[in-house]
Amino acid sequence: MPVKIAMIGAGSTVFAKNLMGDILSFDELKNAHLALMDIDEERLKTSERVAHRVNEQFGGQATITTSMDRRAAVDEADYVINMIQVAGYKPGTVIDFEIPKKYGLRQTIADTMGIGGIFRALRTIPIMQEMCWDMEELCPDALLINYTNPMAMLCWAVSESSTIRNVGLCHSVQGTAWEISRDIGVPVEEINYLCAGINHMAFYLRFERDGVDLYPDIYKVVQEGRVPDYNRVRYEMLQRLGYFVTESSEHFSEYCPHFIRRDKPELIERFNIPLDEYIRRCEEQIKGWKALRTKMEGNEPLELHRSSEYGSLIIHSEVTNTPRVVYGNVQNNGLIDNLLQGCCVEVPVLVDKNGLQPTKIGSLPPQLAGIISTNVNVQSLTVEAALTNSKEHVYHAAMLDPHCAAELTLDEIWAMVDELFEAHGDWIPEMQ
Repeated sequence: MPVKIAMIGAGSTVFAKNLMGDILSFDELKNAHLALMDIDEERLKTSERVAHRVNEQFGGQATITTSMDRRAAVDEADYVINMIQVAGYKPGTVIDFEIPKKYGLRQTIADTMGIGGIFRALRTIPIMQEMCWDMEELCPDALLINYTNPMAMLCWAVSESSTIRNVGLCHSVQGTAWEISRDIGVPVEEINYLCAGINHMAFYLRFERDGVDLYPDIYKVVQEGRVPDYNRVRYEMLQRLGYFVTESSEHFSEYCPHFIRRDKPELIERFNIPLDEYIRRCEEQIKGWKALRTKMEGNEPLELHRSSEYGSLIIHSEVTNTPRVVYGNVQNNGLIDNLLQGCCVEVPVLVDKNGLQPTKIGSLPPQLAGIISTNVNVQSLTVEAALTNSKEHVYHAAMLDPHCAAELTLDEIWAMVDELFEAHGDWIPEMQ
């Protein structure tokens, strides 16, 4: 029986194309049923045409179906890949940036932590719950593979409110390993590493080649003045914490109180922090969409290269019993001792016919557990707010957020949260 893979939010055409190419590149998955779903009819049609072209380039054995009905897409699915963006760039992302900016709170990406991450979670968790309830009815044994941010909060909420197997996937662990390998001049395929923490704030506990520690080589990048301009924040934190963090400098700068501050505007230039970066990226993507669509729908063969995403590897390993280790975001059931139990952690995960088998890490170095916990506290309150419809906990989450606390007074935080709720309107269910 061919494996059925539902792709929810398939109108993210480029990302969907890469995932479909990864999946169909495996001989054992060439006859898969790819069920594409999106609420944007135009983008869905483009993704459908791209899917057929990808399929043709791999032999044309797959079944491609499309629907704007999520239940139809997930019905009898073996895997459900989630890549939705609730409220999209407009109004969602624009609101998340523009209202905080009125209060003097400046952001770079705003999709994982901070006030932007909190409100993105409040928009997305209810939709994720509905998706999981559909799955409990229509495909209870399926694996939900989540690519949507804020990763940790969404996976945490799903694990708390649903029986569906789930894992959150990101490319920051493998992507950062490649970046470091380039900085130190060691081929990434020769490097062995162990990484753990939470999504976008995991740290390389080991980084070695043939059993030899490569951290001295990483420190040489600083000592020799070779730190890339785009990566000043992470190399600064390496010197302060003793370990290299996975997510990019523009992300990490808004996860802590040390870099984006109204009272220290010189830090922005010193650490080369790209304020409003995600807004710029979104606008560039929108401008280029028509040209991209023309290229995607043309007659020239698509460029298909295996991506660094783990999704297809998980599916292939479970289907074929090929053991692999990936990095996944899963519930902390005794995996990291000095982080809150039940939160969502990012750790190595063995995958084979037996499913997902996360690695027990034990205790992180205390300084890493400490800085990670400042983010886990915000995630915990945001998830609690979403699952209990408690507006009060939204204020609490914002109050404890390291970036908000560094920039705003309590009165400003409360007023900003109120204004954000009003601006989002029906995109967030009514909270008490």
